[in-house]
Amino acid sequence: MRITKALIVADPWIEYLLNGTKDWEMRSSGASHRGWFGLIRKGSGAVHGVARLVDVGAPLTPEQMITNFAHHRIPESMIRSGEVAKWNTPWKLADVQRLARPVPYRHKSGAVTWVELDEAAIAGLAKQLPETGQAADLSHTSSPSRNEPSDQVKVDIRQRGSKLYIDVQWDDGEPEPASKNKAVATTPMPKAAAARPSTPAAASSPATASSSGRTIGEVVLTEGNIANNHIYLRSFFDRFPADAVGGSNKAALARRELTVDWGGGEPVQTDLDGSKKFFRARGWIGAFFKQNRAKAGDRVIIDETGPYCYRVRLG
Repeated sequence: MRITKALIVADPWIEYLLNGTKDWEMRSSGASHRGWFGLIRKGSGAVHGVARLVDVGAPLTPEQMITNFAHHRIPESMIRSGEVAKWNTPWKLADVQRLARPVPYRHKSGAVTWVELDEAAIAGLAKQLPETGQAADLSHTSSPSRNEPSDQVKVDIRQRGSKLYIDVQWDDGEPEPASKNKAVATTPMPKAAAARPSTPAAASSPATASSSGRTIGEVVLTEGNIANNHIYLRSFFDRFPADAVGGSNKAALARRELTVDWGGGEPVQTDLDGSKKFFRARGWIGAFFKQNRAKAGDRVIIDETGPYCYRVRLG
């Protein structure tokens, strides 16, 4: 199979595709392409999977979007807020396969949605495709549709200590997850923490399989957790990836962030505080406690749903 083009998809949406929990990719317009293509994890510089685009549906109303949550995984709160109003066209995928090894590609200037792959990347994909068990086929390539998304580029320059960071972002025609610098609405960060609570009782059993992912640990909530909007991860902290663990403050952020699905709003992007051993971003935790009417003594369960992707739920 020769695949010559790939689609850029951001987290957590690409992970939902690769782990089989969604099969629609919501975009702001239609597409002329049909057939096989690669799946690029946005910002990674590599193709992480392949899929077939089998159909493009008509734009959906908000109510239709909510009804079809299982296909696209966009939370109802995002839909009702109007935040994803323009991403209402379902690109319907089939035969999604995660590659055993991500394939690097050369990103061409100006490519923000579809990427024409270089020969090295095409060859790298071809070497792995027999491992997916897919029948041989040629990807169908056609000229871009006038209805496909246009390019919009934003540049953000900021300084942290003595280092200057330049962040180039683009509108690639898909809904964005919550930004790591954007607090979750309705739940502001507490201005000051109360006295340090006593160490909670926590389960330390080995990781176990759950219905969609694997459970890596659970913890019993204390009054201090409820009051200060945090969840202790101490008893299973070593089950998180080491490069997602940072220092004791925001000046020592980890190299990678986790995507946390807490079940009631946008997935949260956060690293881990290696000193206190809990999620650094905590604004969402108060909303999680309120939504689930959590109280001291309740169990919080952490599931790993994919690489750097987790689900938090009440047991």
